[in-house]
Amino acid sequence: MKLIVDSGSTKADWIAIDDNGKVLFTTQTLGLNPEILDGPEIITRLNDRFDILQNKKNATHLFFYGAGCGTERMQKALTEIFREYFVNAIVEVHEDTYAAVYATTPKGEEAIVSILGTGSNCSYFDGKVLHQKVQSLGYIAMDDCSGNVFGKELIRKYYFNKMPKELAVEFEKEYNLDADFIKNKLYKEPNPNAYLATFAKFLIKHKDTEFCRKIIFKGMKSFVKNYIKQFDNCKEVPVHFVGSIAFYLKDELQETFDKYELQLGNVLRRPIDGLIAYHVANQ
Repeated sequence: MKLIVDSGSTKADWIAIDDNGKVLFTTQTLGLNPEILDGPEIITRLNDRFDILQNKKNATHLFFYGAGCGTERMQKALTEIFREYFVNAIVEVHEDTYAAVYATTPKGEEAIVSILGTGSNCSYFDGKVLHQKVQSLGYIAMDDCSGNVFGKELIRKYYFNKMPKELAVEFEKEYNLDADFIKNKLYKEPNPNAYLATFAKFLIKHKDTEFCRKIIFKGMKSFVKNYIKQFDNCKEVPVHFVGSIAFYLKDELQETFDKYELQLGNVLRRPIDGLIAYHVANQ
């Protein structure tokens, strides 16, 4: 049994397949970002899913692609946790961008591959190797155009009384905006970035309003300038995306790309289906 996992900070999609690519089961856990979770919490999240707990000794391979796995230190830490849990499995841990590459980019082709979900990142794939020019410092310092940055911006606009009244009224109906509640979520509970990203749903829902359009295009402009344009050949290769922000704001991405003369490539909400095809073809 091979386990293929695509993990963001909010959630992780799990698929178990046999050697022929037949799906044995699918499940979902909370996100398993090692930058913001310790070992015991990761184990708790694994044990919360019966399919994973029941089959942890049956797994022969674990291919894990995750947010927060961009450094060797985090890859090693998570690999050790998984080897102790999946005792009979060969474990491979990669950063989530590789999942995006394998799901969106035809074999051997060049592309810029980006993630716009709870967090964000951007890399260049030369057909064989992934190259990055921006080292992520996480959701507090970076993550341009991500769900958590959009959520932070909405909260700030609301508290600074910069949100139009009619939107503020609806915002209050949809979310608990009590200051103590928000601060507890941000500073006391795990996954504050995932909590912030929940507010992005409001932005997407009201994306046609002038207020939300300004926030969206400000974020996209920042992402293009700070990430995509780091690569000299950015106008010569397609730019693929995975993630809910990219998926639900595809039209806005296209509008932004037209302005900067960039090629918008494949846009997927989740890369997990593409990963199955990749691992069956490359087992």
